[in-house]
Amino acid sequence: MEQVPAERRLTAVLALATLISAFGSSFQYGYNVAVVNSPSPFMQHFYNTTYLERYGTPMDDNLLTLLWSLSVSMYPLGGFFGSLMVAPLVNKLGRKGTLLFNNIFSIAPAVMMGVSEIAKSYEIIIVSRFIVGICAGLSSNVVPMYLGEISPKNLRGALGIVPQLFITVGILSAQVLGIRHILGNSTGWTLMLGLTGIPALIELLLLPFFPESPRYMLIQRGDEKRAKKALQRLRGWDDVDAEMSEMHLENQSERAEGHLSVLTLLSQRSLRWQLVSIIIMNMGQQLSGVNAIYYYADSIYATAGVEQNQIQYVTVGTGAVNVFMTIAAVGNLLHVVCFLLFESINKQMNAMTITADLCPIPYVVTTEMFRQSARPAAFMVAGSIHWLSNFTVGLIFPFLERGLGSYSFIIFSFICLVTLVYIWLVVPETKNKTFLEICQMFAKRNKVEIKLGDGDLPLKEPKESLENAEKVTAF
Repeated sequence: MEQVPAERRLTAVLALATLISAFGSSFQYGYNVAVVNSPSPFMQHFYNTTYLERYGTPMDDNLLTLLWSLSVSMYPLGGFFGSLMVAPLVNKLGRKGTLLFNNIFSIAPAVMMGVSEIAKSYEIIIVSRFIVGICAGLSSNVVPMYLGEISPKNLRGALGIVPQLFITVGILSAQVLGIRHILGNSTGWTLMLGLTGIPALIELLLLPFFPESPRYMLIQRGDEKRAKKALQRLRGWDDVDAEMSEMHLENQSERAEGHLSVLTLLSQRSLRWQLVSIIIMNMGQQLSGVNAIYYYADSIYATAGVEQNQIQYVTVGTGAVNVFMTIAAVGNLLHVVCFLLFESINKQMNAMTITADLCPIPYVVTTEMFRQSARPAAFMVAGSIHWLSNFTVGLIFPFLERGLGSYSFIIFSFICLVTLVYIWLVVPETKNKTFLEICQMFAKRNKVEIKLGDGDLPLKEPKESLENAEKVTAF
């Protein structure tokens, strides 16, 4: 059996950095997706009771529906604004530094939601959901960026799926805690909402002991000494010259190009298909309808005819299947959302939907498709599309369900099919490829030429008005 080179092994430092960042950030993302589903009747009762105490009259049903929709949809809306903060923060604070700073947007709203009932304010919950959404918007972009930059190329795919795994574990944890005799009841729902601050606190205490991204330290900070030291800790040995040389080659181009803004990124011909790919994959992932299941699971299963006392266990079963299928999908870059529609003996039950998300991990692909100078701007674009699509699903699904019932998932199935076809035809296999090699793979589709040679000086991309045969000499 061929021995894995030392620089490509999974070291303890690399493994722990991956687990701590994924648990402290990605787990929260999943937890807050599903945390309001099970206790929704008790939370809405609190809304109504609070309104009655304030104004002496019950809350109108339409107003209650609006406030509850805001409570759900403020989370992805916050995620959108968090995505807009990615580029300036990761360039200023670094990848690890941004993750540490981001814990503010988790611990503060956790305390706010925990005391909302005592304060008799449902407005606190709505505002807190927006703030914790900012946390999710940042973490969903920065964790994959951080892991992609600290991982050796042979482990990038496997470690890149760890955040998605923790997202699904977070969803399952919220579903389990939401069981009525645990915390999904009239006395436990505020504690359930406030628990999101615990992973953030653990990350805040432990992540400072692990290295910053060596690529960030070398390429964006110009600190070769600290970059090499960080790389040696991550790889578990001192001879990291080959990987440092690869980063130096990339750095030559970065110095010529500088940091790309979003507007500059949109105009770069050499990045056109990479940009189209991350947009389609992020839209496909979120418009698959998977988050509709987590936001409105109990309502969906009730409409489908599941007995009321069984809904919470069916919901937990859905989360468990999702975790299992994510584990089974390690290394897979396909997006499959399976919808099992079947008739029940109970004639009142039209359909039951069980979702298994084998996410294409678009954030992993985003890390691989873009080099250091373009990566923050690319994550801003990808994250914005991701969260706007998530917000759209959360906002319109109740209306789709009311109008189409279980047939609304046919629309989501079509979106999944289109996304699958695009990935199959356009997105190349990136396994065991360096960032520079992946850049070359897209060059032909973008109709530009990328030359890799130590003696070549980096040139800026010609203007769009030049012929299609324009040349981009990267190195």
